[in-house]
Amino acid sequence: MTDTAPDRLSNDPRSKFHDAAALERGIGIRFNGNERTDVEEYCVSEGWVLVPAGKALDRRGRPMTIKLKGTVEARFLT
Repeated sequence: MTDTAPDRLSNDPRSKFHDAAALERGIGIRFNGNERTDVEEYCVSEGWVLVPAGKALDRRGRPMTIKLKGTVEARFLT
């Protein structure tokens, strides 16, 4: 494993961007200068994060998400 976090990562195991090894190490996300702990998916190169939209759920019971655009910085916590 490298010391740089992946460019794109998802918490959803059905996604092709899911990487269990990277998630086990712990990922820290800084979005527009603020530390975010509720990020479902992110992309550093495109500059966006997906975060839950309150407590709303879709028809399959997964949280509804909102795409926020801005400056994304990802790093490993350990």
